[in-house]
Amino acid sequence: MSNSLRSVRLRALVAAMAAAFPFLPAYVQASETIENTSTAEHVIINGNRPSSLPKEIPTTIEGINARTMEQTINAIDAEDALKYLPSLLVRKRYVGDYNHAVLATRASGTGNSARSMVYADGILLSNLLGNGASFTPRWGLVTPEEIDRVDVLYGPFSAAYAGNSVGAVVDYVTRMPRQFEAHAKLVGFGENFQQYGTDKSYSGKQLSASLGNKQGAFSWWLNVNQLDSDGHPIAFANKLASAGVSSNAGKAVTGAIADKNPQGLDWWILGATGQYRTTQDHAKIKLAYDISPTLRASYTLGYWRNNMNSGVESYLRDAAGNAVYSGDINIVGKKYTLAPTDMANSKNQLEHVTHGLNLKSNTKGVFDWEVAASLYDYSKDIARSPTVAIPQADTGGAGRITDGAGTGWNTLALKGIWRPNTEHTAEFGYQREAYQMRTQVSDTNDWMNGGALKRFSAFQGNTQLQSLYAQDAWRISPAWKVIIGGRFEQWQADQGAISNASSTLPFATREENYFSPKAAIAYKASEDWTLKASAGRAVRMPTVSELYQGSISTTAIVNNDPNLKPEKSWTVEWTAERVLNEGKGFLRTTLFHERTRDALYSQVNTLVTPNVTNIQNVDEIHTTGLELAYQASDVYSRGLDLAASLTYANSEITRNDKYPISVGKWQPRVPAWRANFVISYRADEKLSTTLGLRYSGKQYGSLDNSDSNAFTYQGFSSFVVADVRVRYQLARQWAASIGIDNLNNKKYWAFHPYTQRTVVGELKFDF
Repeated sequence: MSNSLRSVRLRALVAAMAAAFPFLPAYVQASETIENTSTAEHVIINGNRPSSLPKEIPTTIEGINARTMEQTINAIDAEDALKYLPSLLVRKRYVGDYNHAVLATRASGTGNSARSMVYADGILLSNLLGNGASFTPRWGLVTPEEIDRVDVLYGPFSAAYAGNSVGAVVDYVTRMPRQFEAHAKLVGFGENFQQYGTDKSYSGKQLSASLGNKQGAFSWWLNVNQLDSDGHPIAFANKLASAGVSSNAGKAVTGAIADKNPQGLDWWILGATGQYRTTQDHAKIKLAYDISPTLRASYTLGYWRNNMNSGVESYLRDAAGNAVYSGDINIVGKKYTLAPTDMANSKNQLEHVTHGLNLKSNTKGVFDWEVAASLYDYSKDIARSPTVAIPQADTGGAGRITDGAGTGWNTLALKGIWRPNTEHTAEFGYQREAYQMRTQVSDTNDWMNGGALKRFSAFQGNTQLQSLYAQDAWRISPAWKVIIGGRFEQWQADQGAISNASSTLPFATREENYFSPKAAIAYKASEDWTLKASAGRAVRMPTVSELYQGSISTTAIVNNDPNLKPEKSWTVEWTAERVLNEGKGFLRTTLFHERTRDALYSQVNTLVTPNVTNIQNVDEIHTTGLELAYQASDVYSRGLDLAASLTYANSEITRNDKYPISVGKWQPRVPAWRANFVISYRADEKLSTTLGLRYSGKQYGSLDNSDSNAFTYQGFSSFVVADVRVRYQLARQWAASIGIDNLNNKKYWAFHPYTQRTVVGELKFDF
């Protein structure tokens, strides 16, 4: 949603709601908003509570507020708020996807989780311990009911953020009350999933409740939420047809499904795995105290617990009709061997805790300051899996336990704003981010409930980033503004080590320094037109898991490069913005280009013999693209709103000495085209209806683009998906909604299958 239009719509919406719904809480009628200044070339954050956004934002920003979310989005998870924003895609495979819902941006795919940053009330939710599908932001620490607004900064153009901001910065601001309020919401959802040999219905429910109040200088907010989700299978056991040995040996089975893999090779689909039943509990309390009219202290405590059980379904049957899970099998005259782990159950028991502390002044005078600190702690992080075959694994038996306790990150930020005169607003500060990973894998004699026995392997490492930044917004004249800034970063990696059952080998400590300049210029050509240009460098440091991977062979660590270079990106964008229809419409056109050197990817190193596959630096990737965003209110008739975006990105690997076959190929998981379209109609103050369309073009999962067969397991396909939502205000304090995600029941893939047609029903109470 555009800056100026969002401001106009929010102000109009607040006024309309106050008049039409006088019973609504005062915090709604007088809610804080993100407002444009009269020159429309930057955004100023107003309000006294914590926000990770800087005051002056020299780049493209899009966002959505709580009211629009409620009317237009079937939001069950926090990441659903981003569903229709330009150029963004969250790889959400099922409701409650807690470990693979990675955010993709203009020039970064769903395998590049470390190329974006997600915050909630200034607390870092991005999991920058690694880069990839399993390092998803901790979306579960925010629920849709507590969201006041979400804003997205595109590109690395603000000096206030580390190089991980090269794709985007997402900032969730959750609500704080201005008087007593209470909310409750019950959501139910169901999906009929048909893929390969699976044809079943999966469903779930969510219950959320909130209380809050403001009493004098003190305000508080409590939110609890439970999500019980029975997701569809996300993986499928398979064997390449060419791996079979012509023989009469092995147990003759039926039920294997012939298919082709992403490279177009024949394979057999043998069963469905990764059918997650997840129960997630969320609790958050926020406290705020106004020490003075211009100084506020706040504290946030968040708790997230997840119990997950993963099931399997074998498609194979022996002559007696019994399911077959392991051993030597025979399919049409060829013998294959099913390992016990090919169709394996698993369990997760997770408890994560986050703390946020903030002290912030808001005099709006010559000088303001802020101190913010946060901690994210894996207080319990247990994954269990068997090493024996089903059905024995169903009732216990040998297995392994992966314990991640001791893993987490913490941040500290000291910020200042200096306004020496009306022409200059300078922002500066010191930031520290520290990441710690601790993982130990142990054998157990009972994978379901047993304790850890002998160590099988272990992994650990730390990284730390300390930064000084400054940027100055200089208003040269009423029509011109320039923003110049820079960021100096000192990075350190230490305490890295890998262990096997009998030995531990350490890695050497590393320390490096980098400087990233930023610049932007804006020109207000007329009352309706604004032109902007921005440029910025981003240095994305290697993560702990990228640095300290591999394994021990004899007395050496292999398949590892602890000297990985950081990714270094230069990004530029040129933007033209036009206000339409006296502020009721907005059109933005942005041309962008990104050049990234030493991009971090897993690939084959063909320069050594034998070839090695691990995380390596890809020499250079170029991405050039165009983004269009449009929004209008009361189009043709009162209550009809439109929002649309279209993104084209040409993303090409231009140099890769270690794997030259990839040169000239498309960057993995970055499609050429993305588009969103949303049409909403408010028939009256009680009824609203929405139709949304989401499109993504063809993409590849491999650097050499050899995976041309996209519509299969492990493929990355194009898609067009339609969503609908109808919301009705039943009474003063009651509202009901019904919606369908993936109305057209598109079967599409991002390695795993996405959700098929899903019906969502919702009943909400507000006091």
